[in-house]
Amino acid sequence: MRRWRFSVVIERDADGYVAMCPALQGCYTQGDTYEEVLENIREAILLHVEDRLASGEEVPQADSVSLTSLEVTV
Repeated sequence: MRRWRFSVVIERDADGYVAMCPALQGCYTQGDTYEEVLENIREAILLHVEDRLASGEEVPQADSVSLTSLEVTV
């Protein structure tokens, strides 16, 4: 077995939380609580990686992730 590490982004919205994994295109989920969305994204990543491996595809890994916020005036 191989151990994988992925960065995830979790945001709170009006309905709870949304999580995504930038390294795995299309890998995202939601949850009512932070704990729920964290477990959901862990499961989504696991399924995504298992599917890629079963298909013989490469599993992309990001070297580094930078997170910042920007303010815009409109």
